[in-house]
Amino acid sequence: MPMRLVVTPELLIAAYRQGAFPMGRGRDDPDLVWLSPLRRGVIPLDGLHVGRSLRKVLRKTPFTLTADRDFQGVVAACAAPAPGREDTWITPQIASLYNQLFLRGFGHSIECWENGTLVGGLYGVSIGAAFFGESMFSRRTEASKVALVHLVARLRAGGFALLDTQFTTEHLRGMGAVEIARPAYLKALAMAIDHPGEFFPPEADIAREMARFTG
Repeated sequence: MPMRLVVTPELLIAAYRQGAFPMGRGRDDPDLVWLSPLRRGVIPLDGLHVGRSLRKVLRKTPFTLTADRDFQGVVAACAAPAPGREDTWITPQIASLYNQLFLRGFGHSIECWENGTLVGGLYGVSIGAAFFGESMFSRRTEASKVALVHLVARLRAGGFALLDTQFTTEHLRGMGAVEIARPAYLKALAMAIDHPGEFFPPEADIAREMARFTG
């Protein structure tokens, strides 16, 4: 019987550095698949598109935004069944691995709160000046988009160079996501991970970047 690869946080970080990432094939499937797409989704940090309706939401500031306050809660919410998506690639093994990355300082989350309740957010992994977005969720209109805008503002303020979305969706394309060929992605990745990025830059710098998207 072939031996099953034991995936550790160290192996996961090494894979990201090489342009690969894991996904589960279903909530109850114990095996992971490793992907390195020929066309990679990215959001240029100077190319985020914030539409008029989203700008109005941002000006009203209906949510309280935090970072790394409830990483496990965000991962669990991203994995939870939703209308039209009963299954998920975020298996218990995936959730455990990323929680371990969070404890090691590589995993990060953005949370949207409404009256103390978690209603939206996203999570991902940072290595150097590269951020790898994994998943997002929304239980209120525009909550995940607000989280993404805040992430981009934070990454810009912190000197990041790459925001990897892995794939593109209609939702992400509407906010500026594009596809680039794998060789171009790997070149951008190599440059980004060799430079420092600060996920917790001064709040004043984040606020300044957020103001770019509300004007």
